[in-house]
Amino acid sequence: MMRAGERIVEAIGLRVAFGHGVDARTVVDDVSFQVMAGESVGLIGESGCGKSTLLRAIAGLNTDYRGSILLQDKEVGRVRDKAVHRCIQMVFQDPYASLHPRKMVQQALLEPLAIHGMDRRQGRVDDALAAVGLGPAFRYRYPHELSGGQRQRVAIARALIIEPEILLLDEPTSALDVSVQAEILNLLKALRVERGLTYLMVSHNLAVVAHLCDRVVVMDGGRFIEAMSEHDVRHGHAREPYSRTLLNASMPMAQ
Repeated sequence: MMRAGERIVEAIGLRVAFGHGVDARTVVDDVSFQVMAGESVGLIGESGCGKSTLLRAIAGLNTDYRGSILLQDKEVGRVRDKAVHRCIQMVFQDPYASLHPRKMVQQALLEPLAIHGMDRRQGRVDDALAAVGLGPAFRYRYPHELSGGQRQRVAIARALIIEPEILLLDEPTSALDVSVQAEILNLLKALRVERGLTYLMVSHNLAVVAHLCDRVVVMDGGRFIEAMSEHDVRHGHAREPYSRTLLNASMPMAQ
């Protein structure tokens, strides 16, 4: 476990393109950044600006990138080993799509424990469910028997069960009702404090970002164009015209 304030994730000259030759389209364009241990960083921008693609590259789900990704000051390869996956876990936008429809909750939670050879598996399942506000009876439910908020809690429990240091959050509340969104955000906020987690979160919702993140980076056309504090976001303080437009369009939400 790294101490708060130490560099835990870094990208150097990261580029991701889809297609080949004249049809190639650059989605992430020469991005470099650092995230410190214990920090919560938000990536905002319009759809298609490269936010989720960047997150998938860091997670190792997209291995066709140029540049370097460093974890705890060591470059990670495109094919990640178990140690890297144990350190970095991802929570996806659609909890129903990310859970196997024919596997009970306990199977979804036991699988990562088996992959990583972790002991005390039954106890860890109960602990993970309790951490996200679900009781042991949820072990025996299938995804279709859960509400959207409960499914997302299970997805968070699955990410946490192998005790990662970093959570990558890809629009973790956008598929949920507004009232449920607040519950999940408060849960993520509490878990970050309790477990000393580092968050890198993608969202188009400035209210979500302002609630959960210390620092916000604006993306446009695959590039980082401005970094702002949570205070800047709440008060509409932006240097770049694109950032100001983005904030002004969402100001009622971000206040």
